[in-house]
Amino acid sequence: MPAAPEIAQVAPGILIWQVYDPAVKADLFSTALDTPAGRYLVDPVELVAGVMRTVGVHPKIKGIVVTNENHERWAHTFAERFSVPIYSGDGAGTAGSFQQALQLVDKQQIEPGLTAVNIGGAPAGEVALHHEPNGGTLVIGDALINFDPYGFAFLPAKYCRDFKLMRRSLRRLMDYPFDRMLFAHGTPILSGARAKLEQLLAGTRK
Repeated sequence: MPAAPEIAQVAPGILIWQVYDPAVKADLFSTALDTPAGRYLVDPVELVAGVMRTVGVHPKIKGIVVTNENHERWAHTFAERFSVPIYSGDGAGTAGSFQQALQLVDKQQIEPGLTAVNIGGAPAGEVALHHEPNGGTLVIGDALINFDPYGFAFLPAKYCRDFKLMRRSLRRLMDYPFDRMLFAHGTPILSGARAKLEQLLAGTRK
């Protein structure tokens, strides 16, 4: 898989980059979230060397977050490169490659303004991140997607451990203020994301 050639700033303190993975026939998106203590990389894929320097120098990298058991990607490479810990959601840590990861408990505040929310029923270890600054941003692993032919939608049931539980779990995200939503797979929603999620959830049964 090639390294991502560029990054984009989608809001103050938020960077994204992407690369196409022919093995899964999909684009893989990664996110960098800045906090007062430093920068956290979410589901990172490799970047070309020159671009990597812009991500890893300022602010200081503080940790790597893996949003579910399927998103190891370059997490261990980045963790070794910057000598930082890997954080994974409840359940992902049972996989062999994540046994040394720091397991996130539900609603854990990794840093002030950066909170992990466990999403049951999705792939093991599914966690959403809420980044509080600038109106709020959610970073989603697999539970929500935004690409053709599905559009903005729930992860299809065949990829879930318990689709009904996942839908119920996603309702908990409405407890947080957010305007943007970023995905591990799919085009970011850079405004009005909360209303879109509310509409999606309203079309489901409890």
